[in-house]
Amino acid sequence: MNILVCIKQVFDDSVEIGYDETSNKFLPENVEKVENAFDTYALEMATRLKEKIGDTHITLLSIGTDASKNALKNGLAVGGDEATVILNDKYQDSDSYSIANALAQGIKKIEEKIGNKFDIIFCGKETTDYTAGQVGVMLANAMNMGVITDLVDIDYVDGKVVGKHETEMGYDMIEGVSPCVVTVSKPPYDPRYATVKNKMAARKKVIDEISDISLDDSKIVVKKTYSRPKRQAGVKIVGKTPEEAVAQAISLMSDAKVL
Repeated sequence: MNILVCIKQVFDDSVEIGYDETSNKFLPENVEKVENAFDTYALEMATRLKEKIGDTHITLLSIGTDASKNALKNGLAVGGDEATVILNDKYQDSDSYSIANALAQGIKKIEEKIGNKFDIIFCGKETTDYTAGQVGVMLANAMNMGVITDLVDIDYVDGKVVGKHETEMGYDMIEGVSPCVVTVSKPPYDPRYATVKNKMAARKKVIDEISDISLDDSKIVVKKTYSRPKRQAGVKIVGKTPEEAVAQAISLMSDAKVL
């Protein structure tokens, strides 16, 4: 089986990013870049599937600057077998549609090189920088494939993909025909840590480059961005009986018009 996992390098979302009120722009230049969290879940899910069924090869694909190779190297240390980057300095200024089409072109180039089609293409359900949640579905459309979204588990039975799809009410078990695209939500397990041996081996691997894919003109234009509102301090109710505390809490919520 051939599996491809899309990985994006993003700004660390655990760090507060500065915002310039004058230019209405975020200032993330000094924030460390890491692998998109949902992409690490996708890679872990793909790696577990590889370990379960055997005879599986995992290719990693990213789009970005030369620095994106760091994310791919980390991915090679925890399950990936080889990796390719589509070099483009303007990827952050593009939109989901353009990114999906560029990835589709890159995937087709890799398939031509290896002489095989990918059976499953894994994507995180969204990226933590834009959280649009669109690229995976648009990629499936560009590849003319079916798609199963928001998976928290996956299996491969008799040539068919069986995905555990997360919904607001619970879970659905969805069966899809390979080849297909799947997008991954947070599964009930965490991504594995790389061993020192695997890290050293990953550093020695060569990252293939694709430099002849341009991004389409963006179809989405961001007119303005806003800084996140500061959280207001809460209200503590102390020195009251339970009945008085409940009455005061209801009164406060009523005044705030949240009841």
